[in-house]
Amino acid sequence: MKTTGRRKTAIAQATFQAGSGNFTINGKTLQDYLGGRSDLLLIVQSPLKVLELQTNYDTVISVEGGGLTGQAEAIRLALARGLCNLDATYRPLLKLQGFLTRDAREKERRKYGLKKARKAPQFSKR
Repeated sequence: MKTTGRRKTAIAQATFQAGSGNFTINGKTLQDYLGGRSDLLLIVQSPLKVLELQTNYDTVISVEGGGLTGQAEAIRLALARGLCNLDATYRPLLKLQGFLTRDAREKERRKYGLKKARKAPQFSKR
């Protein structure tokens, strides 16, 4: 069963299998994909650590779009949703930690006449 997580423009799909705790993201190991960044490693593994399930499931994840941080948070949401589908008793603990809440913030579009979404060109009175 595939579960989906999204953050900004990143979309992650996670699939669980009973196993020894192996992570595969786009065909690479977790450490290789995240480039050894420990902060992102903690974000991705946090749903499994809260439930103390690090070694119970093999996880295959495909992720695309966005940057590494957005992808890590999308993976976290996909993992949390997948764990809830596996066992409904995990839901209250994951909900309490905030892992089941999708962060809906997106980049605001650029408006004409402005440099960015809200940044205006410098104003000169004279």
